[in-house]
Amino acid sequence: MKTVKLTMGQALLRFLDNQYVEFDGRENKFVKGVFTIFGHGVVVGFGEALESYRGDIQVYQGKNEQGMAHAAIGYAKQKNRREIIACTSSIGPGALNMVTAAGTATVNRIPLLLLPGDSFACRQPDPVLQQLENPASVSITANDAFKPVSRYWDRVTRPEQLMTAMLNAMRVLTDPAETGAVTICLPQDVEAESYDYPLEFFAKRVHAINRRLPVKSEISRAAEIIKGKKKPLLICGGGVVYSEAGAALGEFAKRFNIPIAETQAGKGAIPWNHELNLGGIGVTGGLAANRIASEADLVIAVGSRLSDFTTASKWLFQNPEVEFLNINVNAFDAYKMNATMIVADAMETLGALGGALESVRYCSAYGDEVREAKREWDQEVDRLFQTERPDGLAQTRVLGELSALLDETSIVVGSSGSLPGDLQRVWRPVRPKTYHMEYGFSCMGYEVCAALGVKMAEPEREVYAMVGDGSYLMLHSELVTSIQEGRKINVVLFDNSGFGCIENLQNSQGIPSFATQFKFRDPESGRLNGPDMPIDYAACAAGYGAKAYTVRTLAELRAALADAKQANVSTLIDIKVLPKTMTGGYEAWWRVGVPEVSENPAVLEAHKAFKVEVSKTKQF
Repeated sequence: MKTVKLTMGQALLRFLDNQYVEFDGRENKFVKGVFTIFGHGVVVGFGEALESYRGDIQVYQGKNEQGMAHAAIGYAKQKNRREIIACTSSIGPGALNMVTAAGTATVNRIPLLLLPGDSFACRQPDPVLQQLENPASVSITANDAFKPVSRYWDRVTRPEQLMTAMLNAMRVLTDPAETGAVTICLPQDVEAESYDYPLEFFAKRVHAINRRLPVKSEISRAAEIIKGKKKPLLICGGGVVYSEAGAALGEFAKRFNIPIAETQAGKGAIPWNHELNLGGIGVTGGLAANRIASEADLVIAVGSRLSDFTTASKWLFQNPEVEFLNINVNAFDAYKMNATMIVADAMETLGALGGALESVRYCSAYGDEVREAKREWDQEVDRLFQTERPDGLAQTRVLGELSALLDETSIVVGSSGSLPGDLQRVWRPVRPKTYHMEYGFSCMGYEVCAALGVKMAEPEREVYAMVGDGSYLMLHSELVTSIQEGRKINVVLFDNSGFGCIENLQNSQGIPSFATQFKFRDPESGRLNGPDMPIDYAACAAGYGAKAYTVRTLAELRAALADAKQANVSTLIDIKVLPKTMTGGYEAWWRVGVPEVSENPAVLEAHKAFKVEVSKTKQF
């Protein structure tokens, strides 16, 4: 057996550079680069390997460990999970900064390879700088915090362990059902230790991402259920996107006259103007989808996690005869809502199920109500887009301008605050992969950082991070990286001087505004209810080297957008929008913990209403 003597860090890099995936006959390189912020736990070991390596992996310098990991998630999501950028950090705080990103990747089923430095395996110099000591077990380090948010976790305490660790890492990263964050901890002494690795470990590996086929009995059961239903509803989830099954789902809907509702992850897979596409569903959904959903006697969820926002906390589907049919490669998701399951690829299942329904000439019993619901909702979106306020810019009016002025090939990126609700309701994508929303974790700070990753994945397209001021303040570190790398992104900052979305929730349950607005502390009341804080986000971004604009009128917005399109550097458009001018709920309910005891009568009334709605929810 031929071998080569390498440090563990050098062997890791050589292995990563030879991993490929194959999907539908298309082969491509899987690991395209490494994000890093060097610290003492990685710079001398794995860092030396990165510096001296002359292969085909690009190194990117992050500015915040969580931020660079969000960029890696954005990249992998935009690439339909078939290419990744790994992330490495020092031990301690540098590593722990990536835990939130690990949770974001795992919840959204996005492959993310994390390579945090770790404490010395030999333990001789303990405690080293930034080492977390646990008196109950000295084997526990800060990196154990990754365990609950990782789909696979390992610690390489001997250089030869790298081989099994990385084979298992690739097993999970390339599995459509099991993918998420993979954390391989690298003790800083072991990174530099050598081993005679077999050359076959570094041979080119092609990991086949296969379409899981439905079995005949699954299709038969599903077809039998659908045949007995008059008003089925399709839910288009993220699995439709990753299966590249948008066109197939649209055609399936037309063949059998079944309306479609979209989740955040599935939005954009089917053009908004498809005759049966009712738009967003659930808490952040629109009137058309939610009304049809409330009467549906069968819900066919295709590639959806069926989160509480999609199901309106299991409240939305009010037909007493409603049943659920879940099509998903992940059995855990397929089991939800006490559903009949097809554990298989979306594209393959739609083809097989379509054939079974065609053979019995199935057609739903819908008449004109679906198209009428869509027509009314389209009119409501048009109204929202034209909302005028004499005292300033309404958020929905700004979205209307953006919808009209952005190219249809442009990509919008979002994650948290009021914007995801507005975007799911009113944004009108006509091309796939132009709506990029992380709403599984709804992680504040994802937007700007992920926009960099999306731009790296789609360098020819304009990318717009749709972000509120609260989320922007939380994390926007990779705006600087975008400038450093010459990867232009556009930050569209909706500045309503606070955490507007969560303030709406607060107020809706009878609680007055409290610590949700960006105000100075009032010396008399002792509370944060003084004057608004006058934050100049454009000036801050300009200090980084971005081209920045401050917008208070439609004319200024139009001029800023036109100029930003021509810019060759990242831009930030600071739009001063009026608070509480986002979209509202459209016949949906969201379950939150409303206090049962309070001195505030409004809160007690909210709790009474809460109990009424709880009684209407499904109990599984």
